[in-house]
Amino acid sequence: MILIRFCQMKLQQCQTNSSCSVKAKKQGHVKKLSFFHTPFLFTCFIFQTDISLLILRLDQSVGIPLTLVNYIHLISLCITEYEEVIQKHFLDSLSLIRVIPDIASQKLTVIDLGTGAGFPGIPLKIAFPELEITLMDSLNKRILFLQEVIDALGLKKVSAVHGRAEEMASNATHRQQYDLCVSRAVSNLAVLTEYCLPFVKKGGLFVSYKSADSDAEIQEGKKAISILGGKLTSVDKFQLPDSDLRRALVCIKKVKDTPKKYPRKAGTPAKLPLK
Repeated sequence: MILIRFCQMKLQQCQTNSSCSVKAKKQGHVKKLSFFHTPFLFTCFIFQTDISLLILRLDQSVGIPLTLVNYIHLISLCITEYEEVIQKHFLDSLSLIRVIPDIASQKLTVIDLGTGAGFPGIPLKIAFPELEITLMDSLNKRILFLQEVIDALGLKKVSAVHGRAEEMASNATHRQQYDLCVSRAVSNLAVLTEYCLPFVKKGGLFVSYKSADSDAEIQEGKKAISILGGKLTSVDKFQLPDSDLRRALVCIKKVKDTPKKYPRKAGTPAKLPLK
């Protein structure tokens, strides 16, 4: 595919140029990560019959796919090939443009809840620098690493916050403060909505990245969505380019304030999902 070949070519160009490095902590040890460095205009063309032409210009001076591979090595995920990183993390993260086509021109406040290794938040920030993004995760080692990544990439208006959704959603600094919440977390939609929707402003949007076979889960989650102040507006199904992965973007609009008692205390949403 054009995108993968293009990325490979750019990575080869990067490798023959200068390199820079950053240190990041992993389980109490310092691990050195190398980032191939060269200034270039990174343009991705994604062609697929069921995906509109997407042109993204990423003018960061870092070889992004290689950086994402370094994310994975550090956080101990299992996908390490460039092609897999591009498809399963990078393109999947950027597929948000399918449901918010004018995202590049909007100065949205965004929270990526349960960000893990920084997906989809970091790719979105690189692609759409006008976004103001908060990366939130309950595991502090991920947050420490993400701060290293943010510093290494020179990203602005992006913060990494350590905290549990159940606690942070009650904090006035975060509750109903964001235009958009995104999450690739694997929790059941009803559970995920209880965690995510309290962060979204009235009139804002929560987008859950799901597999395309989530129809039953979505149907079961409609009552929870309503209770929490949301309205299911669309489910956009598509196939990631050059793969057999079927994905869905579940879009939930915040139509009224979330009742103060939500989210419930840690563990309760998963044990007793709203129905």
